[in-house]
Amino acid sequence: MDLDDIDRRILAALQKDAHVTTDRLSEMVGLSQSPCARRVRRLRETGVIKSYVAILDQVKVGLPVSVFASIKLERQREEELDRFQAAVARWPEIVECYLMTGQRDYLLRIVVKDLESYERFLKQKLTRLDGVASIESSFALSQVKHSQALPL
Repeated sequence: MDLDDIDRRILAALQKDAHVTTDRLSEMVGLSQSPCARRVRRLRETGVIKSYVAILDQVKVGLPVSVFASIKLERQREEELDRFQAAVARWPEIVECYLMTGQRDYLLRIVVKDLESYERFLKQKLTRLDGVASIESSFALSQVKHSQALPL
C-alpha cells in the first residue's frame, strides 16, 4: 500500500496517542473529520494499523527482568523451525522472537519477575524443546530506549 504524506501524519499521530479523537486528529493532519475517519478505517482494514494496545510499564507490573536468549537449533529444516516457532508462540514470557542470520537461529526477549523465574522457564520449557542445540542468555542491566513507534 502506498502511503501519502497525510497517511504518514495520521500514523505518526496515532503512534503517539491512539486515543486521540477523530476531531483532534483531523485538526493535526489538516483534514476534515469524515475524510480523516475514512483514512483511519482504510489503514485498519488494509492492516497498516494492526491493533491498538495499552503499553504497560514492565517494572510496575512486576516483570523487571529482561533476558535476551540466542538459540541455536540442531538443524534448520522447515519442520524444526515451525516446531520451535509454535512452542515460542505459546509461552507468554517470550515477548519477542526473531529468526536471525548468522551463528544463532533465533533471538528471544523474555520477561520475568526474577532470576529464579527465568531459571524455571529455562529448565521447564526452553531446554525441553526437541532440536535446541544451545541457548546463550544475556541479562539486560537497564533499558536505554524502548519505542513501539516506527520512524515514518
